[in-house]
Amino acid sequence: MAATRQLQPGADRYFGPGRDRARVARKLFESVVALPLVCPHTHVDANMFSVSNYSFGTPAALFIVPDHYVYRMLYSQGVPMQELGVPERTEGTESGRRDDRRIWQTFAEQFHLFRGTPTGQWIGYALREVFGVEEKLNGHSAQQIYDHISAALMRPEFQPRALYEKFNIEVLCTTDAATDSLEHHAAIAASDWGQAVRPTFRPDSVVNLETPGWREHVARLSAATGIDIVGYESLILALEDRRTFFRQLGATATDHACATAFTAELSMADAEAIVRRALKNELETDDATRFTGHMLIEMARMSREDGLVMQLHVGALRDHNSLVFDRFGRDKGADIPIAGEYTRNLRPLLNKHGNDPRLTLVLFTLDESTHGRELAPLAGHYPALKLGAPWWFFDSAGGVYRYLDCVVGIAGLYNTAGFNDDARTFCSIPARHDMWRRVTANWLAGLVLTDQAEWDEAVEMMRDMAYGLAKATYRL
Repeated sequence: MAATRQLQPGADRYFGPGRDRARVARKLFESVVALPLVCPHTHVDANMFSVSNYSFGTPAALFIVPDHYVYRMLYSQGVPMQELGVPERTEGTESGRRDDRRIWQTFAEQFHLFRGTPTGQWIGYALREVFGVEEKLNGHSAQQIYDHISAALMRPEFQPRALYEKFNIEVLCTTDAATDSLEHHAAIAASDWGQAVRPTFRPDSVVNLETPGWREHVARLSAATGIDIVGYESLILALEDRRTFFRQLGATATDHACATAFTAELSMADAEAIVRRALKNELETDDATRFTGHMLIEMARMSREDGLVMQLHVGALRDHNSLVFDRFGRDKGADIPIAGEYTRNLRPLLNKHGNDPRLTLVLFTLDESTHGRELAPLAGHYPALKLGAPWWFFDSAGGVYRYLDCVVGIAGLYNTAGFNDDARTFCSIPARHDMWRRVTANWLAGLVLTDQAEWDEAVEMMRDMAYGLAKATYRL
């Protein structure tokens, strides 16, 4: 590969400013660099681990196609979705053909747009550390790098199971719809591979009544459980049945996504009436909002009883760009954070279940302004509540610093849930953990140098932030 060599990032990336801080940060980072990776929440596909000879396909399929971080940046600079291989929808279905080499070329020509972003850091890390690419990715080097990665992906050491072990992953959790058959998880469990890939129960499509095709999702839930869902009571029985099924295949957590943190308990009669209206496609104003708020409380009740850790991701207005949604469908990089309120909205749930240590509720927000004002004080009081790591738009080095500065002084480190990589592209996982570990080491170095933490305390905190908190929180 004869192209312009790129400068290798130094061993002290993310450390500093100043030699003393970099020196302490480096020592803290080195104390955890060999620890395995705990991945309690990802969006990678379990299918890739269900067989021993799975192939990622092409470099475009690996790095670009599944990653909405890539879509949104390129689209914002005028790159048409079609040039990224995103097919247009035709009468409710997707159609189209991909030219992956051309997609990669388009991406490489625009790779400079990711300078200074975590996406650029993660992709650069994966190219360099996973695939041994020594050249800068740009329009001139694009096809040589494409061929280099394509050749690597043909070798056994670049199959997902081999990379799982190379990345030193201890456990990886996927995110799966309540109606998922979990056939790939079953295949993994039945294999002699011996590594931990666990499902996560995500019931959004059957509890959020405004989900497109909600009645079809409910029909699939009914078929999966053998329970005829005719109203609220039968819906609850079916959800409890599926939670048991997920636990049998290793699940330790649930995941819930809502626009707001609103919770409020309905009477049994009201809940029954809302579900029956939904089944007849006769929802009334606020039915969906009221039911979602009620179901969050119900899900907390179930988690108290069966031990599944409850994750709540709040604050995205999904598919903001109607033109993109209409032409290309959901999840194409047009989700935008909205302001949130938690103190009043979560009070019904927390007053009912938040004092019970059998419940673990891990809360993620896209409204950074609430970290110090609401979330850290709440987590610093309720035994059930833990704060999730900076998420989505805020998983950059700067976002991590802001999070730690806001949260730890109020809630304490041990009311946080550690790191959660939220990866969609498998090869970004080690890069994301590397960034988290380096940035938290640098943050802790500041505490050491200002006599806010002794060295032995910082070493323990470093291990917990890199490994122990996530493992304990998610019961992995």
